[in-house]
Amino acid sequence: MRSKTILLAALACSACATTATTPPVASLPAAEVTALAETAPVGTAAADAADDPAIWRNPADPAKSLIVATDKRAGLHVYGLGGASRFFEPDGRLNNVDLVDLGPRGVIVVASDRNDVMAAKLRLYRLDTETAKLIPLGAVAGGKGEAYGVCLWVHGEALHAFSVLKDGTVEEFRLELDGTPRSVPVATRKVATQAEGCVADPRDGTLYVGEEDVGVWRYAAGSTQGALVAKADGKQLVMDTEGLALITEGDKGGYLVASSQGDNAYAVYRLPGMEPAGRFRIAAGKFGATSETDGIALMGGGFGTDYPAGLFVAQDGDNAPHAQNFKLVSWADVRKALGL
Repeated sequence: MRSKTILLAALACSACATTATTPPVASLPAAEVTALAETAPVGTAAADAADDPAIWRNPADPAKSLIVATDKRAGLHVYGLGGASRFFEPDGRLNNVDLVDLGPRGVIVVASDRNDVMAAKLRLYRLDTETAKLIPLGAVAGGKGEAYGVCLWVHGEALHAFSVLKDGTVEEFRLELDGTPRSVPVATRKVATQAEGCVADPRDGTLYVGEEDVGVWRYAAGSTQGALVAKADGKQLVMDTEGLALITEGDKGGYLVASSQGDNAYAVYRLPGMEPAGRFRIAAGKFGATSETDGIALMGGGFGTDYPAGLFVAQDGDNAPHAQNFKLVSWADVRKALGL
């Protein structure tokens, strides 16, 4: 979702020109990387439509990994690493998406369904990793209000989903997939204003939630009391705080990345302390720059020669003259650019 603040500023100064490498705010410098691939544009043209990606890494052949991503006005795409759309599920207004690989139980994909703005749903699929097709499993309750964000956490044998509603409510559910799927309420959290992006640390269930005009909140697993651990200060992180992604290192380390939508950049924080570790921007190259990024995804491990240390995927809000799409970046390139 594009920032209302940015829109109003643009209307007030229609003659002003900004680019992805000339931020409109006095934020801190950002290192530059370039995309190594991009997806085909989403099917909805001339609209803010592409939104959020999720990554499945093929452990047997990482170069054949898949990306599931939303056209939030039309449904879900499944892309190969080369960028071609291999499958499309036309399920309407699906805003955010996440997935988990449950091994013998399959790869489960969950999307936030905002077709009914008064009653959020979590729409469930199983990803057929051989054919790249999504097999619908049904929809379950996701809370009262408009669905926005979603993220998943596997706790023992249980699959938990965090359903982020537009008003800042975060509903945690345990998803029961045997028989008729259902969502079992676990806990409710709340930030004061509009929220969307979220990510859960797979090691311990620590939850991070992006309150768009405020910053990033952190909740210990099971706790409904959060702490603001990254403020949208206009320097390291520029509102809107949109997509969140996380990569782990060891028992506690790793990095959290937040889409700094207000200056077309990405803010990186070192875990577990959330110390700022730098900022980067996807600059113009063979596949173009990114701007006004909503959703992001990040996964470690090798994905073939182009992505030897992990894959970062970012929505591109301006892919003119084509519809919006997603850009693919080597995490190794980000690490090198930031000296991580």
